[in-house]
Order: sequence, then C-alpha cells, then structure tokens
Amino acid sequence: MMIRIKNVMQKSKFIIRVLGGAIVLILVIAGVLIFRTFGRTLIQFDVHMNKELIHLTTFAEPPQFAIWIENSITHKLKTVFVTSRVGKGDWEGKANVPVALPKWFEIFRGENQSYKSVDNDEYSAVSGATPKDDYFSIRVEVEPGSTWICWIEMNLAGDYNDSFPEFNEQTLKEDVFSCGQPALLFKASVNADEGMKFTPVLEAQSIWENGVNNVEPVSIGVTTAKDVFDNMQISIIRPKPKLIDKKKI
Repeated sequence: MMIRIKNVMQKSKFIIRVLGGAIVLILVIAGVLIFRTFGRTLIQFDVHMNKELIHLTTFAEPPQFAIWIENSITHKLKTVFVTSRVGKGDWEGKANVPVALPKWFEIFRGENQSYKSVDNDEYSAVSGATPKDDYFSIRVEVEPGSTWICWIEMNLAGDYNDSFPEFNEQTLKEDVFSCGQPALLFKASVNADEGMKFTPVLEAQSIWENGVNNVEPVSIGVTTAKDVFDNMQISIIRPKPKLIDKKKI
C-alpha cells in the first residue's frame, strides 16, 4: 500500500514538473512574440462597400479595386492588394483589360519605365477574390516613421448614368467593357507613426483610351461611383504577435 502511494506521489510530482515546464515555455514564447512586435509598424486599410449602390448596377457585382503605396522619398511602389481578376488578368479569354483599373495597370503592367514596379510574379501574392462582404481590411508592414502616399483605385462595372451610358446616342459609342462611370482614385499622405489615422480623399478619375491612361479631375457626370466606398480609413498600428511574419518594406 505504501509503495502504491509513493508511486502516485512520484507521478504527481513528475506531472507537476512537466506542466510547470510547459507553462514556463509558453510564457517564454509569448514574451518573445510580444517582444518581436516592438519597433514595428503596419499600415492598415479598412474599406466599407455600399452594397445598396452595388446592387443597383447592371451586374450587381462588387467593384474591382487596387491598393498600393508609394514611398514619399524614394518613390518606391508596392501593390498591397488587387482583385484577382485585374491582378491575374482573368477576364474570360482576355489577358488584360486596362480600362478596369487604368492607373494601377499603367504603373504595374504598363511599359512606362519611369515607374519602379514589382515583378509580375508578385501580383499573384497580393491578388485576392473580390470581397463579397461589406467590410474589407488589409495590412502592410513598413519602416516606423516612414512616409507614404497611399492610393486606392476603384471601378464598379455597369454603374451607368446619363453622363456615362451603356450606349451614347450622340457619339454612337458603346461601352464595350461595361465600365460605366470611370475608375476613381483616392489618395492619402501617411506618416507611419503608431496610433495615427488618415482618411483617403477623392483625388481624380482614371480613364484608359486608345492605349493611354488619362488621369483627370473628377467630372461632374460622376455620381454614385463616389459613394461605392462609403467609408475608408487608414490606421497605423503595431502587428499582432505571431510565429511567422512577412518582411517589412
């Protein structure tokens, strides 16, 4: 009987030592992960889509859009996110349709060598399905204290109005790619200091015509397209602790 009690006590002590060691290990790992977040900064983009406006369009499909950042000093450019149809050229038999997001296409797919773009293979890494939910959020890591120009380009197919009809009876031109109102460019100048928040503002419209992208002031004929993204915010935050992190730029 005494031997059994002794064995039970020894096993209990062993279990306690193992559990204690496991707890210490967990605390150490947690501490390391938290420590790794210090001195690091993320730019977070939060977008809310107006589904009521989307459902009023001819196709009732979510918009195509791209988010990219431009370093204010080096002018280095990086795509943070682009919908897969644009990024991968998935247009039902067409390799590319630059009229969808003309400015993004001009920078990252065009032939203008003045832009410092990324390799084509990297588009797949940042391409994603067109979000179906109202809210969309994505982050990119940057150097703390760095300054960036954040760009968002959006185009909602089939959002026709009197100024941008499916068929223009005066010019006898058809909207072949069903763009409707032109792609819109939103912009925000950002300082990567933790806790800061910024709101992108409507900067221009982007129209691809005869192989050339024209960035113009937003025309008076643009109506509902302005409110497809009815709430946008850019926040500077610290990354959450995790085992594997993407490299900052």
